[in-house]
Amino acid sequence: MAKYTTGEIAKLVGVSVRTVQYYDSRGILIPSELSEGGRRLYSEEDLKRMRIICFLRDAGLSINGIAEIFSDETPRGIIDSLLEEQKRTLLSELSEREEQLKLIEDIKKGVRESENFSLDSIGDIAYIRNTRGKLNRMRAFMIITGIPVSLLQWAGIILWIATGAWWLFALYVGVGIGWGIAVSRYYFRRTSYVCPECHEVFKPKLREAFFAYHTPRMRKLRCPHCERHGLCIEVYNDKKENI
Repeated sequence: MAKYTTGEIAKLVGVSVRTVQYYDSRGILIPSELSEGGRRLYSEEDLKRMRIICFLRDAGLSINGIAEIFSDETPRGIIDSLLEEQKRTLLSELSEREEQLKLIEDIKKGVRESENFSLDSIGDIAYIRNTRGKLNRMRAFMIITGIPVSLLQWAGIILWIATGAWWLFALYVGVGIGWGIAVSRYYFRRTSYVCPECHEVFKPKLREAFFAYHTPRMRKLRCPHCERHGLCIEVYNDKKENI
């Protein structure tokens, strides 16, 4: 029967000699015999065991967990439990890594879009990112509440054409105007803007904000702190100041 030294078994499974020695010291890979000179010798069964250990280590199982598996007469339940625990750990780590990747992309995007980048710009990016969820939920709420209003107006047009009842259309237009005023006040009470020049957060007057040129994420405003007039980044404002 073939016998393998520590160096030979390490080479066969693709690990270092120190790794084999470590598994020996932890009691999960004990050599079958010792030579007359005191050298550790491993059998074919030891080699199979070593390959199983390496396989389980590649799956992320701990040395203690592997020791439990080898010490149990019916290891199936232990393996299943350890693998399920490792799966939950990896999924949690994966979620954290995905969040970190999103954060990196947000920072890179913020750096590219910054007109005059400085360390203060990092603070702006963090503030914008932290309020983005609330801002998106608020916009979604506005869209959802606006759907029934739009449907009423279309119904008014159809009834006007079909029956000549123009007053229903006029009524629904009035409802739409009222909704537009209410939702605009609701929106601008809950939004502020970050100046990319001086990095101050400010709230413009309703009239200025309402009629200003804007994109989905920015609005062209005059910063009251540095007097810069240009696109400013829209953020959610928890204070809900009166306007």
